[in-house]
Amino acid sequence: MIETKMVKTAADLDSIRENFLEETRRYQYRVLVCSGGGCVSAGCHAVKNALLQAIEDNHLEDKVLVSETGCIGTCNLGPVMVVMPEEVFYTKLTPADIPAIVESHFAGGAVKEDNTYYDTALKKRVTHLKDIEYFKNQIKIALRNCGNIDYGSIEEYIASDGYKAAAKALNSMTPAQVVDEVTKSGLRGRGGAGFPTGVKWNAGLQAVSDEKYIVCNADEGDPGAFMDRSLIEGDPHTVIEGILIGAYAIGAERGFAYIRAEYPLAIERFNAALEQARDFGLLGEDILGSGFDFDIEVRIGAGAFVCGEETALMASIEGERGEPKQKPPFPFQKGLFQKPTIINNVETFANIAPIILKGSGWYASFGTEKSKGTKVFALAGDINNTGLVEVPIGMKLSDIVYKIGGGLPGGKEFKAAQIGGPSGGCITKENLDTPVDYDSLMKLGAIMGSGGLIVMDEDKCMVDVAKFFMEFVQDESCGKCTPCRLGTKRMLAILQKITDGEGTMEDIDELETLARDVTSSALCGLGQTAPNPILSTLRNFRNEYEMHIADKRCPTGKCKALACYTIDKAACKKCGLCAKNCPVSAISGDKDTPYSIDESKCIKCGACFGKCPFKAISR
Repeated sequence: MIETKMVKTAADLDSIRENFLEETRRYQYRVLVCSGGGCVSAGCHAVKNALLQAIEDNHLEDKVLVSETGCIGTCNLGPVMVVMPEEVFYTKLTPADIPAIVESHFAGGAVKEDNTYYDTALKKRVTHLKDIEYFKNQIKIALRNCGNIDYGSIEEYIASDGYKAAAKALNSMTPAQVVDEVTKSGLRGRGGAGFPTGVKWNAGLQAVSDEKYIVCNADEGDPGAFMDRSLIEGDPHTVIEGILIGAYAIGAERGFAYIRAEYPLAIERFNAALEQARDFGLLGEDILGSGFDFDIEVRIGAGAFVCGEETALMASIEGERGEPKQKPPFPFQKGLFQKPTIINNVETFANIAPIILKGSGWYASFGTEKSKGTKVFALAGDINNTGLVEVPIGMKLSDIVYKIGGGLPGGKEFKAAQIGGPSGGCITKENLDTPVDYDSLMKLGAIMGSGGLIVMDEDKCMVDVAKFFMEFVQDESCGKCTPCRLGTKRMLAILQKITDGEGTMEDIDELETLARDVTSSALCGLGQTAPNPILSTLRNFRNEYEMHIADKRCPTGKCKALACYTIDKAACKKCGLCAKNCPVSAISGDKDTPYSIDESKCIKCGACFGKCPFKAISR
């Protein structure tokens, strides 16, 4: 640890950078142990402790430096670690693996390949990050430091050009010039709606008040989304620097970071980073000798999905019930504590420093004509490579799913991808080559959202998917406005009726009418987009709704009330796997007699269907 030094000028930043690099150059190897949320739950700290012990046992303390880093992105392979400078990637580690890796790699100079990344498509080990398809097809701007630096070291952040953009903005740019640079970059808010960041900041700059506020929205609540959490856990200083630049641009001396309570690790690391920034003089009074004063306070979220909506979020910060308010007035007019307020999400702020440092033209060179830059996605669901990815906006969905995601497990067919969380919509197989940008998604009835991307295979029932998201939205409705409070409840009841086999064709008409009414009349953006999963699945999979109603059958067997499994006696090979895997002994037969299912005993779990290698069972 380098001794704390108050930073007053850009030259001080250069000095810290050189000292840090000089300190780390003396090591032959640097090991970055992933300590993102996924790897923490997989046991990365035990792996790190085993690594430190093995290094000590082999007397390699002067040769190997071990650091904890943020999420590398491969959340299904943890614990993982990267050995620098070669970027050798070790995956699925246990403490028992470590001694042999240390002896082979660090003491003997030979990569221990049987612990490195295994490419399921190529069916071979790939040892270096640069050769792995998952990483080769990404461009990291917001995530540039996640997995590359020690999240707890402000010195290493500075050594990676950290706070250099803040020094440039505060000492050689006017607030108007900062806003202009962000505007020309084409950066749009990454929190969901995609509103142009520069336009929003200009409104904050032009607002006249004795006090202004800037807020970082880290109340990420979409099911399956973990982008903002990973950014804060892995690179808290880039978020702080982005907020600092934004505050200078609009003239705010106080900021808030609203982080959801379910992210204790992110809260802990962000608070630690704030203390470091204050110790180094990068928050507080006269920052970087510019005369600008600013500090940030953390507020812990109230655990409500609706608090992701900006007016509800501000109410929660003020200590009130987290409910949305009618607009106008807009937050830039009258926001937090009735003062002009600018709100952006975590990923938006993470893009600010690179834009200021490298220029708007550089940033605008990525993406499409109307959607600039990159986007971070949480890739989840039925996908081989689950994790955190960052790609240029406009990349085809098929490339994200197959080139980066590695396709679907078991060779199953792609059916749809839910993008944008509960407020989003599904993209079907027919639209797999759609460019993932704001305008293209909107044409398909979906939205970019904050970046949740859930892949679904052929076995997913889309009526059941719509019901899942409606259950979430109905449960999370704040209840303030009647359309959302009662509309979501009624839509959920109809979906339940259909999946129970009691639906009628009139129910589909009522669903569509309710969905449109809620969309047009709900108070806030969350209520207005709540019906999107219903409208999207009706548009693309209406036949499944009709099959549930007319045929009293769920084609995927997910809706148990409608599931019916039968064995084709001609196709049955009498292997007995179905009977062995039936939990209630509802299947009978033997090597001489084709197997059959006793409907009175069958609990419709689908175990037999999944285990039959000859596809003799239908549903």
